[in-house]
Amino acid sequence: MSQGPRSGLAAVSSALLAMSRHLEVRDVLKTIVASARELLDAQYAALGVPDDHGGFAQFVVDGVSDDQWRAIGPLPRQHGILAAMLHEAKAERLADVRRDPRFEGWPDAHPDLVDFLGLPIKDGEEVLGALFLANKRCPKPEGGCGFTQEDEGLLAILAQHAAIALTNARLYERSRELTIAEERSRLAQELHDAVSQKLFSLRLTAQAAAALVDRDPARAKGELHQVASLAAEAADELRAAVVELRPAALDEDGLIATLRTQTQVLDRAHTARVTFTSNGFRALPASQEEALLRVAQEALHNALRHSGAAHVDVSVERRGGGAVLRVTDDGDGFDPSAVRRAGRHLGLVSMRDRAGGVGGALTVESAPGKGTTIEMEVPGG
Repeated sequence: MSQGPRSGLAAVSSALLAMSRHLEVRDVLKTIVASARELLDAQYAALGVPDDHGGFAQFVVDGVSDDQWRAIGPLPRQHGILAAMLHEAKAERLADVRRDPRFEGWPDAHPDLVDFLGLPIKDGEEVLGALFLANKRCPKPEGGCGFTQEDEGLLAILAQHAAIALTNARLYERSRELTIAEERSRLAQELHDAVSQKLFSLRLTAQAAAALVDRDPARAKGELHQVASLAAEAADELRAAVVELRPAALDEDGLIATLRTQTQVLDRAHTARVTFTSNGFRALPASQEEALLRVAQEALHNALRHSGAAHVDVSVERRGGGAVLRVTDDGDGFDPSAVRRAGRHLGLVSMRDRAGGVGGALTVESAPGKGTTIEMEVPGG
């Protein structure tokens, strides 16, 4: 008799420890769902975080394959038993969810659920989400529910701690957002102080050059050289300040999702077709992911603004422990050696600097009329 409770407490303890290890909301949600399914030995588990429009802002499942989940389709709405858990804030334990009068069906690809145990996750009076399990793995008496009163008690304990973990994760993300906002405010001030001084000097120098152009062309030429130098310094100041911040989308979504989103936006904004593919990529150190993103952005800017390309393709694939970024366009192309001789670099210097700064390498293949391919490889962590 004593072995069962000890096993239950050990399982609850393991689940609580797993939840406490994560600070990102999405990771906490996944851990809650996986822990609940393992704790109560259910075939399926899910957790929905409601939005303000009758749907779910987030919905995490465990026990359903990625292919099944894609086939199921859009996220569920807040109706039926899910709505009851959210709005009435009470537990639901059913022998057969399909026979409940509130049951409203599910998509064709949805797994068949029978016995059901669900309850809200609450922080005080606020309902943070609806957690439910289905199809307990055990012999089921005819007409009986696989989930017991004890199961409901264990899930209630888990839900209480899940509320704490989820609230802490939200506070962490909010704190991070505030930190980013403060840092961007600091950056704005730095940009104002550093760049505006350069621009003021540039303006005065340009005015001096204009005044000298008729009576002293040689001095005017010198002043114009100074204008070019000041403009370059202003650009360097701007670049240095911007590079201090890692892009927020990259922090939140990772490199692949960020690149996919940005290429989709560019595809809509430009007449050129912009596509993105990835293969076998795994997460890299933050500095390498940022460098890859920045190089991709610079290469995309060049291709879309200067090359006249009809199609630009961005790809990221795994190579050894690292990754390779490739940006290819079918545009006008150029002679890289001629560009260097002319003192123009189309961002190639900064791209090479970014690649070298994270232990990577950049190669450029281009020729007039042959398009351009820019490839960056990083070694991984």
